[in-house]
Amino acid sequence: MSVFRYRSSLFTTFAESSIYFGYLELARFVESKEKQGMNKILSLFLVPFSMLLGNWPQYHGPMFNKSANLLISTNSSSLLEASPSWTAPTPLGFSSFSTDEKSAFTLIAEEDEDGLLRELCVSLDLFTGERLWQTWLGMANYGHSGGNAGTPNNSGGDGPRSTPSVSEGLVFVYDSSMTLHCLSARSGETIWKIDIIRKHNGKNITWKNASSPLLVHDLVIVIGGGPGESIIGIERNTGKVRWKNGSETATHATPAYATIHGQDQAIFLCRSGLVSINPLNGRELWKQDFPYKVSSASSPVVAGEYIFCSAGYGVGAGLFKISKKGQTFSSKQIWRKRNEMMVHWSTPLYYKGHLYGIFGFKEYGKAPLQCIDLLTGKIRWSQKGFGPGNLIRSGNSLLVLSDEGELIITEANSEKYIEHKRRKILSGKCWSTPILIDHLILARSTKESIALPIR
Repeated sequence: MSVFRYRSSLFTTFAESSIYFGYLELARFVESKEKQGMNKILSLFLVPFSMLLGNWPQYHGPMFNKSANLLISTNSSSLLEASPSWTAPTPLGFSSFSTDEKSAFTLIAEEDEDGLLRELCVSLDLFTGERLWQTWLGMANYGHSGGNAGTPNNSGGDGPRSTPSVSEGLVFVYDSSMTLHCLSARSGETIWKIDIIRKHNGKNITWKNASSPLLVHDLVIVIGGGPGESIIGIERNTGKVRWKNGSETATHATPAYATIHGQDQAIFLCRSGLVSINPLNGRELWKQDFPYKVSSASSPVVAGEYIFCSAGYGVGAGLFKISKKGQTFSSKQIWRKRNEMMVHWSTPLYYKGHLYGIFGFKEYGKAPLQCIDLLTGKIRWSQKGFGPGNLIRSGNSLLVLSDEGELIITEANSEKYIEHKRRKILSGKCWSTPILIDHLILARSTKESIALPIR
């Protein structure tokens, strides 16, 4: 196994610990020594971290930016032609997968023994797809039929939207009723749980919670509490509240996480706009007004000192620059596109000066994949026919899951749309995000999930 792959594994470990920026210096050191022919020595040095290769611990991936640690070869003649390692039923909802070294975790909905439709967290064996355990959560009642929308031939399937997060043998689930559960990754046993609405004077939102828990340092961070405690940092192992702050109203968007001007930041898209907090103590760092109408479900996208955000229902998109003078942060609008460049829930990703994502609003089966120049907001190219699915990046390749269940591998090329391979892999509706772990693509729909080898 190459030093590059060990380096990727090491990066995952440090990223999860939120001290990976120091590791970047180590990565540069490794690269320099590779050129000097020291691969064998460095491989021995890095071996203990290989067991962590490729985990996808939370919604936006190991590096918080929808990119995988591993590269795929688009030159392979057998790209996407392998038989599935397994398929498994995953009925209802738009939850994506998170993984540890043994299992894949997602949320579904099924009827319990009393015939009541309830949400569940399930653990699937990463190598066989066997359901290892299931833990019942709250009721699967969203108060609205919007989640059943779609094309005439591909609709229905409403269910949980949030994705579990996993770290060090614990699975964290923030269900639609805004109850935060800490479960054993091996058994599904409840370690602790907190009803955020009851304990922290919260109020649920239309269509109920869809945001996923954010894991940084030794905390799990969620939004949903009431005045003075809307954003809450909770110790992972104990369930004890470390800090609480803010009087924001939640949206359906999962928070982003990044280091900007040397400061770790958790960035929320709230009803008032963008809000950044220090994840260590909950202190507010900066705010930026941004309109809200009905629902905001796409996460903020961090690109260095720039933040992109977008919403549907006529809101459109904007780019903001974050500056720091002394210890004070500020935000400035760079550009704004009203009723344009709307993202319903398919969070774009940033790569080499450009945004890549599925843009459009309620364009089921039709929404385009687009490349947008970050600093100008100019559309470089647009390719229709994806619908509100989702995408991730592996090197300079994009892995795009359409809402119809097609997996498309394209280039992250700002000059033109280049498609390498396309394959129908799932039946049902796909409003979830695929993931890539150690050359295995995991994806799911409102009906089933698949593990597909990729080389």
